[in-house]
Amino acid sequence: MRRTTFAGTAILALSLSLAACGSEDPAAEETTQAQVEESPMTDEATEEMDGETRSGDFEGLNDKSVAGSVDVSATEVVLSGFSSDEGPDLHVYLTDGTESADVAAGVEVDLVAFDEADQTFALDGVDVADYDTVVIHCDKAKAVFGAAPLA
Repeated sequence: MRRTTFAGTAILALSLSLAACGSEDPAAEETTQAQVEESPMTDEATEEMDGETRSGDFEGLNDKSVAGSVDVSATEVVLSGFSSDEGPDLHVYLTDGTESADVAAGVEVDLVAFDEADQTFALDGVDVADYDTVVIHCDKAKAVFGAAPLA
């Protein structure tokens, strides 16, 4: 959804740039740019901005260390100040708890870097209202490293 909007914006900007190359009237270019900047947002973009964001703070589980905070909106999961013990295959999941069965029933968001403080993951087609916890899970070891309950 975002990639399409970005691609459309990039194509429009490229078209305007190419059209401006042949124009000898700077006022015509300014008018075109002003029209682009003032174009109304789509209903879809407005809905994304109106979405609720839920947050939580990570705690380590199973003798593992996980710290930082998470913000979850309808379109993305954002980790801030994140750190975790190193694992061979760490992933972020949206779940309804911290047990292995909860992770299996949850939705995998993406691979996560244990040593990168700020990370953002796009969500596509996920109803985040169905989940109340963000879990850091080592898929290879089948172990929960930590979790953040969402409020």
